[in-house]
Amino acid sequence: MAMTDPSSGSVRLPQSLEQARIPNLPPSAFYIADFISEEEEKLILEKIERAPKARWRQLTHRRLQTWPSDLVRGDTLLDTTPLPDWLKDPVIPRLLSIPVSSDSDTEVQSSNHIFAASPHKQPNHVLINEYPPETGIMPHKDGGAYHPVVCTVSLGSSLCLNLYKAKEDGGIDPDPVWRILQEPRSLLITTQDLYTEYLHGIEPISVDADLSEKTVANWSLLRSPSAFAEGKNLRETRTSLTYRDVLKVSKLGGLLKRRP
Repeated sequence: MAMTDPSSGSVRLPQSLEQARIPNLPPSAFYIADFISEEEEKLILEKIERAPKARWRQLTHRRLQTWPSDLVRGDTLLDTTPLPDWLKDPVIPRLLSIPVSSDSDTEVQSSNHIFAASPHKQPNHVLINEYPPETGIMPHKDGGAYHPVVCTVSLGSSLCLNLYKAKEDGGIDPDPVWRILQEPRSLLITTQDLYTEYLHGIEPISVDADLSEKTVANWSLLRSPSAFAEGKNLRETRTSLTYRDVLKVSKLGGLLKRRP
């Protein structure tokens, strides 16, 4: 049974992540369709657009921001500035408010959130990606710099995330094992095997096709499955906020001292 956050309009949170578990996937993926409200979505998008131009890193077909900073040496976050308030609230408090499993003990619930086992007990890094139509990202893994929990908030438009399994020879099967449809204002959480054993990617297309209960893993959890009744999703610009806990955090002085 979902519970509504009375302070946030149309937000609907589950009593525990057990109620948001994506069926037919390994038991380590969760989807919440109404994680933030339309007003919160609008405010976050405005903050992203108002960020200094230097914050944007332009790639070939898309652009991104990293907050509070890029990782140093590929796996270390400098402990210089915290995440800005607009990236913390409402997302992080809301994430930490949802217990992984149901328990009548309130004290147990409060320490049973998805980041309870991570070094810093909450996300400390956010990657913002902007995906115009016909833009995607190759299948990849996020690597060992992060605690194996990824929380992605989608803004602006829907698209399909594809999950792939690597072959024994190291190649990748071109056909995804599963597809997850991410709606605007939704939260997708992937952990454990889905983080370590599977790759994820987004096809560079303008229309997600062949969408149905049989082909979309989280169909039963969608806010509006009727919106995709014709089996397709016409993409517009979608922005994603990826929340993770970087394992290594270093003071700038300490990092400089360790240099050879």
